[in-house]
Amino acid sequence: MLILGAIGGVLLSFLVGGLLTGVDRRITARLQSRLGPPVLQPFYDVFKLLGKELVVPNAWLVFSTYITLISSILSLLIFFMGGNLLILFFVLTVGAVFQVVGAICVPSPYSNVGAQRELLLMLAYEPILILVFVGFAMCTGSFSLSSVFEQQEPLLLKMPLMFLALGYALTIKLRKSPFDISASHHGHQELVRGVQTEYSGPFLALTEIAHWLDLILILGLCAMFWHTSVVGMLLLVMATLFAEILVDNITARLTWQWMVQKKSLLLGMGLALVNLLWLYVA
Repeated sequence: MLILGAIGGVLLSFLVGGLLTGVDRRITARLQSRLGPPVLQPFYDVFKLLGKELVVPNAWLVFSTYITLISSILSLLIFFMGGNLLILFFVLTVGAVFQVVGAICVPSPYSNVGAQRELLLMLAYEPILILVFVGFAMCTGSFSLSSVFEQQEPLLLKMPLMFLALGYALTIKLRKSPFDISASHHGHQELVRGVQTEYSGPFLALTEIAHWLDLILILGLCAMFWHTSVVGMLLLVMATLFAEILVDNITARLTWQWMVQKKSLLLGMGLALVNLLWLYVA
């Protein structure tokens, strides 16, 4: 029953991830004084891409696309089954690595630069995720997600700085401003889109679906900070998503040096380390 429930959660995530992406686009448009596309526009875009002619610049790109999608699906399965956070982290990393492999294997300068910047993004957010998972283990005594629900009070009360650090990692992982240095969902980068420049047709659709699943996964991790109430989880997720959209629209893009050397290491990891010290002392 646990496996069936997890599979159902993954199938539902395809729908919810696309809807949240549509809501993101609509709110972004309103913040920019535009009407914006319909909420279902991401589904229209994906169906249109799936119907396009297959163009395969390199067999490795095809292989990398499937591995990226499978990695996102497996990560969500581990999450819904209450699995080990470390295994979840490594599976999620495999998908990110293969997206870089797909971008590097083609002779395109735009794609190669995007791949290098994607590696910098991984260097920025993955240490933060590891520290957040260590915080979960210190609070619950285990790296298992299922152990979170055994706690009597919300983890947010013990790990407020960890939650801020996770939101910081979420911004980087989703490539939102000011960290959209490897690719972007904004219209002015649709033609030359960094790490996704050589992805087209059905393969671009699959990478977009993987992005939806990653969004659900990270928002699900945010929801774990208020596991004692379903209403609290929903409110926390809604507040987090709106904050991400707001930051995306009011900030300009940073250079990779600022992101890795000054912003990620000093701010994101600093918040996580301070919270870890707090948990250790307490």
